[in-house]
Amino acid sequence: MVQPAKPLAGVKVLELGTLIAGPFCTRILAEFGAEVIKVESPDGGDPLRQWRKLHEGTSLWWSVQARNKRSFTANLKDPDGLAAVRKLAAEADIVVENFRPGVLEKLGLGWDVLSAANPGLVMVRLSGFGQTGPYKDRPGFGAIGESMGGLRYITGFPDRPPVRTGISIGDSIAALWAAIGALMALRHREVNGGAGQVVDVALYEAVFAMMESMVPEFDVAGFVRERTGNVMPGITPSNTHTTRDGRHVIIGGNGDAIFKRLMSAIGRPDLGAAPEAPALTLEDVRSLDPSSDFKPFMARGVTTDVRNAAVKKLFADPHFNVMDRLDIYIDDYSQPDPLPAAMLRQMVSARFLNLVEDEPASGPNVPVAGDDADSPPAADVAQSGLPPELPAPTDGAPTPGAEPGSTDPDDAHTDLRLQPDDAAERQGAGPGPA
Repeated sequence: MVQPAKPLAGVKVLELGTLIAGPFCTRILAEFGAEVIKVESPDGGDPLRQWRKLHEGTSLWWSVQARNKRSFTANLKDPDGLAAVRKLAAEADIVVENFRPGVLEKLGLGWDVLSAANPGLVMVRLSGFGQTGPYKDRPGFGAIGESMGGLRYITGFPDRPPVRTGISIGDSIAALWAAIGALMALRHREVNGGAGQVVDVALYEAVFAMMESMVPEFDVAGFVRERTGNVMPGITPSNTHTTRDGRHVIIGGNGDAIFKRLMSAIGRPDLGAAPEAPALTLEDVRSLDPSSDFKPFMARGVTTDVRNAAVKKLFADPHFNVMDRLDIYIDDYSQPDPLPAAMLRQMVSARFLNLVEDEPASGPNVPVAGDDADSPPAADVAQSGLPPELPAPTDGAPTPGAEPGSTDPDDAHTDLRLQPDDAAERQGAGPGPA
């Protein structure tokens, strides 16, 4: 079977880097089909060739980092070597380098020189602190980037000093961002006229970008995330646990359904049984105020009389004023089916089928909207189950809290109410007590 071409087939990449960040970036590109040529020094090549465990004189790590690449030896202090590198750069789509800022410029291989010969070139530059700024000339290593980016501070146990992860995670994170940036720049070149650009990746910034919500947590709440060891705060069980025989087991019961199956597997199904939510009553409706959450009253299992009483309070009590803000209750996707379809139809009909009446203009003989025979029956609207302690507003009574003579358009909806429950039976009757 003929294998399909890889997505980066035809893309030429020149690697001017050593060790981890730059070579890891080009490794990713090579694995997806790019042609990668790695430039190495004639005096031993990339130091990674001799790092960690060796096999037949060469690092096993090197076999991972250099796969799918071709190496080219060039002395960058020799004019012939520089000329050869410039020629390769002129034919490349991407150049990836992780020298200290300014080194390539001194060699005559800076962006200005390479882009002049190849206007479509994308140059990816990885360094400790970026190509600009007060720290740009400082050497940057993974330990520094991980610390300044915040990763090491939150890694480890709360009663012990910060620790590193077991791999060069900071360099690898920077490499991933570099690969993403290179591909975005290629896309930009394809779509926006063929011009290349520089992708500047600072190691500490790459790590910082992975710090989830640490910044808004501190900015909004003054909360500083601390080391928590092998525990994931807020989720249980999702930890590393030591067994009686001295081994370790990872448990990731990160969802209610998973937790229930886990408790069943360990012979404690009782722990997985969700406690029954307390039944809502009309007394709970009576305690609702403008700051209350109405969503529990819309959940499955709530009795019809309690749900309808809560909905009618939403409509009838001018303090809630939800007629023009139904999206607050409808568009809550944090809960499954937060508002039943039938209830939604009731609310919509109340709004758009004139089943909600404004305060009457004057006099007892003003017709009530919906009193004619062609109007939908009031049964389409949630019926009241309010106890006597929660009387519905009476027609003709002033809205509580309203100032006499108010004409503010925003006050219009404060007077909206449901029809009395017997509206369908009151053919031609004027407004009366709800």
